[in-house]
Amino acid sequence: MRIPVTNVVTIGEVAKKVRREQGIRQEDMASILGASHVFLRDVEHGKPTVQLGKVLRLLDELGITLILELPDEPEADSDRNGRP
Repeated sequence: MRIPVTNVVTIGEVAKKVRREQGIRQEDMASILGASHVFLRDVEHGKPTVQLGKVLRLLDELGITLILELPDEPEADSDRNGRP
């Protein structure tokens, strides 16, 4: 299933849903990550200031793959003002 991510709340909601479906308690997942239950709660509530590295590790532990879609034609040859 693909879910477009446009904000941190979506990541938190998906992580929480998958964690619950796998029957993993918040405290247990935090322990697996070497993090606190407060960190996990913050992620699941969509707190925008959580550490990205830890979030990526959480997603990996849950079996969630994060994929970035790049534009078809990146503007690598020009700067932000459109100059070559």
